[in-house]
Amino acid sequence: MPSAPANDPAEVAQRKYRLRTIITWHWISSAISLVGMMLFAITGITLNHASQISAKPDVQTQSAELPPDLQELLQIEQHEDKAALPVELADWLGERFQKPIGQRQAEWSEYEVYLSMPGPGSDAWLAIDRETGFVEFEQTQRGWISYFNDLHKGRNTGPAWKWVLDLFAIATLVFCLTGLLLLIEHARRRSLTWPLVGLGLIAPWLVAILLIH
Repeated sequence: MPSAPANDPAEVAQRKYRLRTIITWHWISSAISLVGMMLFAITGITLNHASQISAKPDVQTQSAELPPDLQELLQIEQHEDKAALPVELADWLGERFQKPIGQRQAEWSEYEVYLSMPGPGSDAWLAIDRETGFVEFEQTQRGWISYFNDLHKGRNTGPAWKWVLDLFAIATLVFCLTGLLLLIEHARRRSLTWPLVGLGLIAPWLVAILLIH
């Protein structure tokens, strides 16, 4: 059976269609992952030099007395270990200290309720004396660099941000894979393509093997 001519129109059309599809997926994935890749690149540097970036934590402490009805509600509630605060109590505390409580799990004991509320770049906790209704609240802010570093690590960010991280990761993978396909398409006209790809693979591997102990 005779082979198809080198410039077979059907083959050329198929190659152009394949190239257009790869380019389309490449620019869409790059648009989706652009902000994420910039964020992760910048915070990669700040995390790598965390010991050289000084930040003074801002610690704020407040206290309050529960209203009689909420104190009575707190005394009625019986929990052996961990449970969310009653909705009325959580709403009052969130409004009083300007810190959303939601359905966070608090640690209950006979005399005290303790609630830890860590977040990206911050930490907070409150303790409630079940007998007197006295509430102590403390919040620590570690600054914007710490905030974005924690976003990078997914530390204390909740399930919604984890979904965002997954989306960025998938978009970045598509961007890289379509970039690889474009490299394959154009490699024959760019002699440095595969040496540079190999350098990007071998250099980190050699550093990891030889210089990390």
